[in-house]
Amino acid sequence: MSLSRSFRDASGETVLAVDGIDLEIPRGAVFGFLGPNGAGKTTTIRLLLGLIEPSHGSASVLGHDVRDNAVAIRERTGALLEHDGLYERLSAWQNLEYYARIWRLPRRQRSTRIRELLEHFGLWERRDAAAGALSRGMKRKLAVARSLLHRPQLVFLDEPTAGLDPGAAATLRDELAHLAEREGATVFLTTHNLAEAERLCTHIGILFKGVLRAYGSPAELRSRTGENRVEIAASNLPEHLIAAWKQAPAVRNVRVSNGTVELHLAPGTTAAPFVRAAVESGADVEEVRKGSTTLEDVYLDATRT
Repeated sequence: MSLSRSFRDASGETVLAVDGIDLEIPRGAVFGFLGPNGAGKTTTIRLLLGLIEPSHGSASVLGHDVRDNAVAIRERTGALLEHDGLYERLSAWQNLEYYARIWRLPRRQRSTRIRELLEHFGLWERRDAAAGALSRGMKRKLAVARSLLHRPQLVFLDEPTAGLDPGAAATLRDELAHLAEREGATVFLTTHNLAEAERLCTHIGILFKGVLRAYGSPAELRSRTGENRVEIAASNLPEHLIAAWKQAPAVRNVRVSNGTVELHLAPGTTAAPFVRAAVESGADVEEVRKGSTTLEDVYLDATRT
């Protein structure tokens, strides 16, 4: 695979947006593609959809080469990317009817499929409402339904729960979790919500500056990091000690919140010297807790320059 794509910026300099990605996603997986803005996630999706050609390397999507069979790939995939693709003056039903016609679904199959999706996403009672009158959460659900009309084998979703309230986001997450099983589709989604990715995704890839820094199941990624996380609950902890910890070679990250200092320590580092230093500084240490590595820890480690 070794998929790469470079561009020229405004000054004429070559920018490597995607740098030799090698990635294999199992059929039926819910894959979370993580990384900061500008990491190359959208460029990667555009490459996989055959919307742009690789500068180097290639990729196979659903058995089709992205260079030679881009149309076949797009016929078998659904996508919800930067725009929801909804026509706000059309009703929820009319929006899906319009896209079902584009996908050339037979009339009887069209009506059955539209009803099935509207019912599943809790939109049946609002089927005659204009898309522009729907709540943000309902619009997002309708947009996801649009991407599933033709029963694609692979669905690309860019930040599907972005901007939704917690209740609507949780509902949509549950629906996406059942999507792969119910529809037999592979879900490829981007998100900045690490907790969401940890709950929802069977596989995760972390992209940083165009390079795939980590790939695996959430459990595999947590186990590979090998980082120790220790929380010290203390009052009167001097600022100079916290500053010194931030500079210590064995400390990867320090967070301070509500009287608790969270230390992320390199593998093999014990917490004892830090607890002792806190006591000797005159701080009142109330509790010391050892925590397990989280996906956030893995992400921070993978995106560290």
